[in-house]
Amino acid sequence: KGNGMIGNIYSMGLALQALEATRKFYAPRKWDCAQAFSVVSAQDYQQPMAIAQVLPALVGRSYLDVAGLDCAATKEMSPNRQSPLSLLLGTHGAPRAPIQVHYSITNTLQGKHFHYSISVTVPSGSTLLQVMEVAAEEKPQTFSFQTEQTSWGTYVTSIHGLAASTEDRTYWQFLSAGDALEEGVGTYKPHAGEHIQAVFSTY
Repeated sequence: KGNGMIGNIYSMGLALQALEATRKFYAPRKWDCAQAFSVVSAQDYQQPMAIAQVLPALVGRSYLDVAGLDCAATKEMSPNRQSPLSLLLGTHGAPRAPIQVHYSITNTLQGKHFHYSISVTVPSGSTLLQVMEVAAEEKPQTFSFQTEQTSWGTYVTSIHGLAASTEDRTYWQFLSAGDALEEGVGTYKPHAGEHIQAVFSTY
């Protein structure tokens, strides 16, 4: 993308591992390692799977190094060395002011088409999942939804009774200002006044 992002934040961990492990053999062009790592360092990773994939790259290793890992050598690490985990996890705890988030759901793909919008008030720092929960509490007939837990976090399977289907190759896509969100609903934190769209889509 030209700004250091490789795919999205979920693919960054494995992409960095692969490029680091093959940098001597990667012929098409030189890649900007520092730019990519600055993207990773700026992220507030919360999903265990994403952290597990990006940590090896942050310590200069890849999953390929596991076979030859010398566990005894790790005892020699300086206790003052900054943990890579500290680069990933944000700080929390400050009082959170309320913000308003606009949320809409749209289906022009299957069955009876619909489009509904709502504005909800949530504490700043709330996740998109929490925004969806408030919307569902205020208007359950319209904004009810279902989820399932995956190794990558919460996955939205159904909104307004319309379920995603692997057979139909359909899913609920979440957008902000027309761009697909790079984080899941359980970790993405909308800002004040942001308009989040859930659009029933196909792939």
